[in-house]
Amino acid sequence: MSRIALIGLGMAVTPHAKSLVDLKDQAEVVAAISPSEGRRQAFAARFPFPTTGDIATVAADRNIDAVGILTPPNTHLELVETFAAAGKHILLEKPLDITPARAEAIVAAGEKYGVTIAVVLQHRFKPAAEKLAALLQSGRLGTIVSCSTRIPWWRPQSYYDEPGRGSFARDGGGVLISQAIHTLDLMLSLAEPVAGRIAEVCGFTATTAVHRMETEDYAASAVRFANGAAGVIEATTANYPGDVERIDFIGTKGSATLSGYGFAARFHDGSEDGFTPPPTAGGGGADPMAFPHDLHRAVWADFLDAIATKRPPRITAREALKVHRLIEAMLEAGKSGTKVNVRE
Repeated sequence: MSRIALIGLGMAVTPHAKSLVDLKDQAEVVAAISPSEGRRQAFAARFPFPTTGDIATVAADRNIDAVGILTPPNTHLELVETFAAAGKHILLEKPLDITPARAEAIVAAGEKYGVTIAVVLQHRFKPAAEKLAALLQSGRLGTIVSCSTRIPWWRPQSYYDEPGRGSFARDGGGVLISQAIHTLDLMLSLAEPVAGRIAEVCGFTATTAVHRMETEDYAASAVRFANGAAGVIEATTANYPGDVERIDFIGTKGSATLSGYGFAARFHDGSEDGFTPPPTAGGGGADPMAFPHDLHRAVWADFLDAIATKRPPRITAREALKVHRLIEAMLEAGKSGTKVNVRE
């Protein structure tokens, strides 16, 4: 039984708290921390976990095994350094932090202090994605010649009117690092074993007339994978009223599409495969929290098992650097108008 503290009781906490209620036989939440008394009261009215505003006491408590850090991105590095130095394992909400350098410092902190850091990129735990991963690696699609990704989401202006939302200082960017990061990470995890890493990016980014915000709400890139496969990435929060994200693979023996929580594959020999889940919302519309918490529960279950068995979690901080470096290259290509190599 792991003893857990939750750091940050804002919008992101709900699926985590629901997950830990479900996992009460594996984890005990001994503290839920926020400097805001109002947030502590609102949280306590919904969940049976003790609340506090005293982060230093929690960090010093040797009986606490791990923390979930659910605070704004620009606070992550300092919190990770504090809790890693105190010997706590960490489940960290995406993104790692707001700049590549700070993201890399988080990886270094975990490795320096020998603690486990897992990252909340929960789309990898979709049953459809896991089934598609197995299909791709079985070779049934043949050689992959293309992989493309589209995230046609929507956020109203009121979403960006919240102080700091969509800013470089708090969030580190716009649609790419705040919303598309989930699907981009999933795409990389599916594509790398069969097509290699994304090596080159070209394209552009924009702040459309749909929103008033500092950072990008639209990005479009062409990409080339290490095996020579090509593809396109389009991501936006300006597509009213929002639609499901999708990842398309084309191979020499067929094609496959992951769309939301399901996938379909069709082969040159006339056969088909796929997975159709029950209807469910996905957070692509005006309400960013309109999704079930089953994937967050899977992330927590993996993290708790990783701690108990002393194995790496499925998505380590170092693994999460891959999607950060893709986003870095997409932003640089959009700014420079030139082809950019993605850092390894």
